[in-house]
Amino acid sequence: MLPTAVLSLSLLNLLALGVGSSTSKAPPASGNPQQPQQAGFSLGHPSWSLGLQLYKALRSEGSQTNTLISPVLLASSLGALSRAAKGTTAGQLQDLLQTAKDEKKAEEALSNALKSMHEGNGTSYALHASSALFSKQVPALEKAFLEELQAQFRLGHVPLSAEDKQGDMEKLRSWAKGGMGGLEGSPLTEGPDAKDGAMILANALHLKGFWDRSFDQENQDLRSFLGTKYTKVYMMHRSGVYRHYEDMENMVQVLELGLWGGKASMVLLLPFHVESLARLERVLTLEQLEKWLGKLSSISMALSLPRVNVSSTLSLQKQLAALGVVDAWDQKVADFSGLSGQAKGNLHLGDVLHWASLELTSESGSKDSMDKDEHVEKPKLFYADHSFIILVKDNSTGALLLLGALDLAGGVALHDEL
Repeated sequence: MLPTAVLSLSLLNLLALGVGSSTSKAPPASGNPQQPQQAGFSLGHPSWSLGLQLYKALRSEGSQTNTLISPVLLASSLGALSRAAKGTTAGQLQDLLQTAKDEKKAEEALSNALKSMHEGNGTSYALHASSALFSKQVPALEKAFLEELQAQFRLGHVPLSAEDKQGDMEKLRSWAKGGMGGLEGSPLTEGPDAKDGAMILANALHLKGFWDRSFDQENQDLRSFLGTKYTKVYMMHRSGVYRHYEDMENMVQVLELGLWGGKASMVLLLPFHVESLARLERVLTLEQLEKWLGKLSSISMALSLPRVNVSSTLSLQKQLAALGVVDAWDQKVADFSGLSGQAKGNLHLGDVLHWASLELTSESGSKDSMDKDEHVEKPKLFYADHSFIILVKDNSTGALLLLGALDLAGGVALHDEL
């Protein structure tokens, strides 16, 4: 049972919107070239499997708040490492990425997804993204091989000097800030201990999506967000025709929001009730996601979304090891001889660091940013005033660009924790 205060807040929010919750089928908006492209519902791109495994591994600890990862960026970087590895080191990376059957095809899929993601910059979203391999006192690395990884996987190489741990962290933080377009990411709770021979794989991404239809700047107000802490945030409101599915059995609404130009779209998974995301995450599988995406249909909707930034800074060594990548961290058995041209030993993976940030704003990709609400009758209500899961997918290649959860919206505290 929900507390009386929560029920009262939710009822007041519904009354404030002035709309009902009945569903009305509607035809797709005509003449709108920015509708999401539909390229089937198969989630076979390597980024989906990796992203979902890693997300669930991170969330299983119960300590993560506002988790956010870029599966396509991480999968591409790990794919580059896999090419440089040999023996069981390579095998474990291939098993994680599910690329062992046809590694060349998988590498091509990852490379194409990276290209497509960067092509969307300036139309569907504003993007800053970088990947790099930092090395600490390692043997001379093969220059031609590093250039190949840069060309195909956009993986740069940055040598670390003979500094202490604090100096290494400063260099990594400075690189991440540059990779995110000047945005200061959250500090790591514990920095990597880069010993001689260690490599640190790092990703940094910041994305601000541009809706195919903007939220009216004047139609925003301060409301309650009932996450792990109750806060006051600005909510954006809009009515129109959107792709939506309501799963009564799993008590979740699935909503797809097109980004400008149809290059990418955002999918939100919102539980029916105010609760933590643990229950929804237990049923979150590739098969379930395929079912949800396959059942989306265009209906009249009244949307309310928080205007927030979601960001996280993560060290992924523990989770990747739990998912089967074991040898890469062991200085004695790791085999990255493809990078150095020398026999295995010494060269090993010291950590995998991941900075990611997503802005939910009211902006559209249209020059006419004051798009008015469409006239809809009996709209279905999607009122995102509590924790939900966010996915951003590339509609051209089928890659998963971002996967995360909004547990806590920054703002003035309103109530005690759940």
